[in-house]
Amino acid sequence: MTSPAPFVVPRPVGQLLSHLPAYPGSLLLVTALNRILAGQLPADVRQNLLGKKLRIHVRDAQLTFDFSCTGQRFVAFPKQELTDLTISASAQDFLRLAQRQEDPDTLFFNRRLTMEGDTELGLMVKNALDALEMPVLPVLDLQQWAPDKVLARFFPRRPSSGKPDGPK
Repeated sequence: MTSPAPFVVPRPVGQLLSHLPAYPGSLLLVTALNRILAGQLPADVRQNLLGKKLRIHVRDAQLTFDFSCTGQRFVAFPKQELTDLTISASAQDFLRLAQRQEDPDTLFFNRRLTMEGDTELGLMVKNALDALEMPVLPVLDLQQWAPDKVLARFFPRRPSSGKPDGPK
């Protein structure tokens, strides 16, 4: 079985997304993190994350999500000048990680996942996530979100009868 072609957010879409304000997206991300992860993180991990400025950067979508940990939960921030740790990958690679279809080490060694800043913190985060029993996101076919497929759903082609469309 061959794997599907990699999905990349088209450049014009990424450029459009880059103009969106960062805070609402960060708020959505921390809501998901709090719901899925916060209660499962060991106390020592929460303590190590306390007050750290974290960033998730989705390269192809040109989206950035800044947040921190209070020790009990994650909180969103507007875009920060400096962060303690930035984790970057494509939208598809982040999704594949969440679906547990891809190993973070493989992505890291293939330079598809990068960590900048406090790499010891990044390693601790990676190891903590690997140890958790998280629900796996269902597998999504990202090709269904390609612009031509989305447009086809909104403007389906009618079968051609061979006759020109005219007034009825």
